[in-house]
This record gives sequence, structure tokens and C-alpha cells, in this order.
Amino acid sequence: MTKVYVDGQEGTTGLKIRQRLAKRGGVEVIEIDPALRKDSAERARCINAADIVFLCLPDQAAREAVELCTNPNTRIIDASTAHRTAPGWVYGFPELIEGQYERIAVSARVAVPGCYASGFCALVYPLRKAGLLGADAHIKCNAVSGYTGAGRKAIEAYESADRPAAFDSPRKYALTLSHKHLPEMRAICGLDVTP
Repeated sequence: MTKVYVDGQEGTTGLKIRQRLAKRGGVEVIEIDPALRKDSAERARCINAADIVFLCLPDQAAREAVELCTNPNTRIIDASTAHRTAPGWVYGFPELIEGQYERIAVSARVAVPGCYASGFCALVYPLRKAGLLGADAHIKCNAVSGYTGAGRKAIEAYESADRPAAFDSPRKYALTLSHKHLPEMRAICGLDVTP
């Protein structure tokens, strides 16, 4: 029986992972008392009791969760942006790089790729690898998104019957050229210039 702990089980990603795990056999989901979900000692107990931990947390909380892990046999899969370019972490995009599937399969630390970064890297990485695009290329990436990636509270706000009328139209987002996926896109594709 594989023991799994979802740290951040109250958010959108955590809830979806738990729903999928509930349909599988051979998995025991470690439960945390909702009143203790931010208690470091209780989180550490759950993390270290698990074979696999999914981190569905903001970046800083994900970094803290990794620090709580002292069990060398616990595998951590981080859905935040905290470890996508961190040393010792494997980037969880098996189709992107030759041998990546095997690295993911044996790694104790796997970083889940970001949504925008996945699309960007799927297009740019092969061009870089083939030598058709230089590391010094100036690349512009325009993207359109739904609201589900913003988390449970945003989903509730957008799906509320009394939501603001402005929510019925496209809204601008991340226009400061400092989107949290940019470091990942640059590092994974080996770019010298931030897209």
C-alpha cells in the first residue's frame, strides 16, 4: 500500500489530486486534521510518514514543506514554482528531454511544470536543441488563460452568481513582464534573455 500525503489538500490542485487518488486502489491517503494543516510539527509527521507527498502550496510554504522532510525515502512532487529550476530537482516534463522519463521515475524530488511554461518549452526547447534558435534570441510570449489556475478562492469568485460584471470580459494579467513562470521558461530552454 503506497502512503500519499497531499500538503495543500484544501486548494484546487490538492482537491483534484485527492479525487483522483480516491479512484485508485493500493493507495492510502494520509489525513491531516484541518485545524492543524498549518502546524509545522503535524505537517512534518504527515510528510515523513508518506511514500509520496504532493505539494499544492504557495512557493514559500512548499519550500518550508521540503525542509520538514527528513525521511530519505519520501518522494516529493511539487506543483508550485518553488523548485522548477532548483538544483537536485527533476523537471517533470518527460516528453521534453531525452531520458527525462527515467529521471522522473527514480527522482526523490520532481517539480511539476507550469502551464504557460509547458506550452512555451514544448515549442522553444526543440528549436534550441536543434540549433535553430540561439540562446540570445529575444522571444515574445503572449498567452491567454482561464481563471482556474488562480486557485479555489478565485474560482468561487468567478463562478458566483453575484460576481462583478467585469468578470464577464477578458481581464489583463501579469503585464509587468515579471510572471512567475519566466525563470522556468528561460532556464529549461537555455535562454540568455528572459522571454
